Amino acid sequence: MPITKENPNKHPSGDQRFRMLTATMKRYQYSADALIEVLHQAQELFGYLEEDLLLYIAHSLKLPPSRVYGVATFYHFFSLKQKGAHTCAVCMGTACYVKGAANLLATLEQRYQVQAGETTSNNQLSLVTARCLGACGIAPAVVVDGNVEGHQTAESIVHRVEECLHHGS
Repeated sequence: MPITKENPNKHPSGDQRFRMLTATMKRYQYSADALIEVLHQAQELFGYLEEDLLLYIAHSLKLPPSRVYGVATFYHFFSLKQKGAHTCAVCMGTACYVKGAANLLATLEQRYQVQAGETTSNNQLSLVTARCLGACGIAPAVVVDGNVEGHQTAESIVHRVEECLHHGS
């Protein structure tokens, strides 16, 4: 069912998340200045910002798709790809790098057959890097599912990720 005057909140897919996203845009009076807030809401509702969703937002806010895509890719907290059930972020800041972060990253990439910035084929683990976690005193540092883990070795980080994958914590 198309979006019409009689049915302005109905998205052709029937997905109720679009109704909630439309309500957010309406609250901001479809202002282009609300783009970041709308993108946050979209990511919260959908989990990530796929291309069709970005185009929907661009159309709704009467913005060029390039501007919406540019904002979505500029800020690190927006994701254009579906994230895994668990996330592991390896700090690549100077202190962590000097103390072996590159080895941690290489170990994780090899062990889980995934490149930094990607998600495993079974959608269980997203592996990302961070410029700096601000945890230089415990370098090398890694964040696993929101928990900062310091003084990591290849063995300890694999053990920690395994705990998350198999026990969910």
